[in-house]
Amino acid sequence: MTVRSPRPCVAAPWVRTRLRAAPGAALALALLVAVTAFLAAVLPRAVDRYGDAGLHRALETAGPDSTGVQLAASLPDPGLSREEQEAAVRGDVLRAHRSELLALAGRSLPLDPHRSSSGVRTSEAQKMSEPWLPRPDGLPAQLHLLAQDGLADHSRLRAGRLPKVPDTVTAATTRIEGAVTTDTAGDLNIEVGSVLTFPGVARAPLEVRITGIVAPLDPEGAYWSTDPLMRTPGLTILPGDPDVRQYWMGALLLPPDAAPALLSTAGKPVRYWGLAPSVPDLHGYDMPRLTSAVAAVESGPVLQRMREATALDLRAHSELDDVLTGHAGLRAAIGPLVSVAAFGTGTVAAVVLLMAGGLAADRRGGELTLLRARGGSLPGVTGRLLAETAVVAVPAAALGLAAAWLTVREARPAYSVAAAGAVALLACLALPLRALVAHRAVRAHTGRRDVAAARPAPRRTVAELTLLALAVGAVVALRTRGTSGGPDASGDHLVSLAPVLVGVIAALVLVRLYPLPLRGLARPAARLRGVVGPLALARAGRAAGSAVLPLLALLTALTTAAFGGSVIGGVADARDRAALLTVGADARVNALHVLPAGLPDRVRRAPGVREVTAVSVADHARSPEDTVPVAGVDPAGYAALTRHTGIGAFDRNVLAPGGSDTLPAVASPGVADRHGTRPFAVRMEDGSSITVRIVRVRERTPAVVGEKFLVVDRSALSDRAARPTALLVTGDRVDGAALRRAADGGGTSVRVRAEERAGYVDSPLQSGAERVYTAAVAAGAGYAVLALLLTLVRAAPERAALLARLRTMGLTRAQGRRLLVLESLPQALLAAAGGTLTAWATIRLLAPGIDLTAVALPATRSPAGRATLLTDPVSLLVPALAVVVLTVGIAAVQAWWTGRRDAVRELRAGDAR
Repeated sequence: MTVRSPRPCVAAPWVRTRLRAAPGAALALALLVAVTAFLAAVLPRAVDRYGDAGLHRALETAGPDSTGVQLAASLPDPGLSREEQEAAVRGDVLRAHRSELLALAGRSLPLDPHRSSSGVRTSEAQKMSEPWLPRPDGLPAQLHLLAQDGLADHSRLRAGRLPKVPDTVTAATTRIEGAVTTDTAGDLNIEVGSVLTFPGVARAPLEVRITGIVAPLDPEGAYWSTDPLMRTPGLTILPGDPDVRQYWMGALLLPPDAAPALLSTAGKPVRYWGLAPSVPDLHGYDMPRLTSAVAAVESGPVLQRMREATALDLRAHSELDDVLTGHAGLRAAIGPLVSVAAFGTGTVAAVVLLMAGGLAADRRGGELTLLRARGGSLPGVTGRLLAETAVVAVPAAALGLAAAWLTVREARPAYSVAAAGAVALLACLALPLRALVAHRAVRAHTGRRDVAAARPAPRRTVAELTLLALAVGAVVALRTRGTSGGPDASGDHLVSLAPVLVGVIAALVLVRLYPLPLRGLARPAARLRGVVGPLALARAGRAAGSAVLPLLALLTALTTAAFGGSVIGGVADARDRAALLTVGADARVNALHVLPAGLPDRVRRAPGVREVTAVSVADHARSPEDTVPVAGVDPAGYAALTRHTGIGAFDRNVLAPGGSDTLPAVASPGVADRHGTRPFAVRMEDGSSITVRIVRVRERTPAVVGEKFLVVDRSALSDRAARPTALLVTGDRVDGAALRRAADGGGTSVRVRAEERAGYVDSPLQSGAERVYTAAVAAGAGYAVLALLLTLVRAAPERAALLARLRTMGLTRAQGRRLLVLESLPQALLAAAGGTLTAWATIRLLAPGIDLTAVALPATRSPAGRATLLTDPVSLLVPALAVVVLTVGIAAVQAWWTGRRDAVRELRAGDAR
């Protein structure tokens, strides 16, 4: 009989064993890493997306006529033969040149071949003698001739047919066919079959017979914007005419191969190429390269290569560089604010990841101590812990990255990959590094590390002083340079880290101060008769030193959330203030001359209207030195309006007459500086005069939109000057549509404050930055809650065992609940109060150096002046109160749940742990 030897016992792999032993912890780590990796990866992609959208909006707003690159060349050299000159302007030659130009410019500046154009046009319009053309002031219409390629591809035929060319068109051709747009045909009375004659030079006149009327497929596109007259004719004022007479200016469209017929006309034809940028291929993050590429095409090496390739003396013109410069300025102003949000939330997320690793190391402290005592090497234990966390963290980070790519599809991949990789690396290293530091020496017992008795190590003091120096430098830089100091400000990471550094320093200071009240209260509490209070205080003082990291996470998260909330509050306040200053009230009804008699009553009956204040505004009243708007108001109603709006408030008695013919007036600072307090005459628009004396100075007033005004009692004006010209409406949720219906037919205009405010967001850069800050506030609050939960869950088993032991000694369930609540309150109150004070101090300290105007308001519309941070009570107090409520709630729930369980089982579980 054969006896088989038993198989050797093979130890199970470390990673598989640990994952099976604690699947819940592995799943929680994977979820934390996946969410954090998603947020880290989606941020740069979101910034890229709204940056691209902002650039595209800027290009669309500027229009194709400002964003395209226009190239022009004069007629061929007169020394060439007539045949060579005619060949140089034909459509196929111009198309070949266009292909060369697109290829040369497209290497650095993305261009759209389909939207680009080429052709020949007359540079001087010709006076037309046809009597049926309209003559508004007796002046003949003037027309251009354009032979532009691609008419059939960019238009729809509405009448007749597209123009054709004879077999051969030369400079001597006297009859050709043409087309006009629907706008040109309607304004100039041109029909299919109309013939227009253009004078020739040393030849017979050129007759153009209209064979078709076309409608542009994309009227605002680049093809039709090369020359606006191609699409729509316009009335032009005769230069230097004292009577300001007008005449029509338009264009006829010719086939591209009919261009040789223009050579002998009096219109001085030129060759041109319109190069349209490919808007979808332009990216906001590529601004330096785009600006350099446009400069190279306009007057740099690319233009020189174009001249060499085409053998033409090309001239280039474009306003694209101005559009890009304006967009770059807005991006440079908004970029630092986004960096502040990114650094703040990123710091909180990193602290939470480190805290998760540290808590895991503390939870497994006994296991790791035993391994080291039994001969486990430090590299071996650390390597196994790294492999254990990497198996969970790396796939979770990849999942978060994939989710970010699916959420925001079109963006650069490099930054999102780097961000997700950094999250994975931090998650993998947190547990091994903490274990490496804690177990670098073999110990059987480490002793208690009570926070009330612990003394900071010298290395910790050095690190804190280093952070303090960085924080001071960042705050000084932020207050000195601000966040809108120019394009370079976006790259100053120290400035962007200023709020986070201030929060971290404050957290470290609070951590050092935290043991002091615990030590001071320990001895008096020992003399109390009850057992719950002294025991809870003793338990709080014996918390492990690792509680420093959760407190740091809470304070940093609360500071970041409050700072983000103050940014959002500052933006909202600036927009509200700007809309209020622009409208003057919740709504405004203006008349061209005088309001209809029954309009105030109709407006009062409109939904949401509470008060209506009628004013008479003379915009062109004359003082002895200048033109100044004068507002005639009812003192009582207008004074109430100023108090309601907060714009230049004053008492009704200020405008009360003093018994003389001189009227008291409220004036702007500029008017007051010019006239002082002496009486002076003002001539009203109706010819009447009043004498006023300035008695109050206010920066603004609701009736006049501007910084120069006088406000007087309307009853002292003449009947004609006192007629109301505007209504200032106040109320809750004023209905703009209802106001317009009430004012319909009276020659009036209606402006609503809410609508004005909504119009201030004119760029995706602004709305995108605002959304990023909103997400930062939400993420910061979420990480604060997560940090608190991690801390309380870590202490849950030990607390459950404590309650079980105390119940065996007679502690009631109500006393157990109070014990856990009181034990958790010191750190919760410290985090809440410290976070609130730190956030408030951070906002007040950094507010002078942070300019929110670029985020809040359009660059061309900033009536409220500079927008700064505002202390938002909601973002300050709500997260702090949530920390206290959540802490107390979890402690109460834990005490209730522990009271329902068997005490013997809890004691065994506590002993095992």
